Amino acid sequence: MYLMNFPVNSSVKVMKLHADGPLKQRFMSMGIMKGAEIKILAYSATHSTVEIRVGKMQLALRKEEAETIEVAE
Repeated sequence: MYLMNFPVNSSVKVMKLHADGPLKQRFMSMGIMKGAEIKILAYSATHSTVEIRVGKMQLALRKEEAETIEVAE
């Protein structure tokens, strides 16, 4: 399953990144890598963005970016 499939307040673990090149590097620099714990904090009204917490960092990702992050509970 992918990040956007889970409800607010879910905690998930990254299983695989399906991103390439600069996006994958950006994720890794923010701590989003295999084994990382992510908490889903909020979605925008149209579900076009998702707010997450990785470690102590709070981030907002576009739907297209979040759909490249494969996770499990």
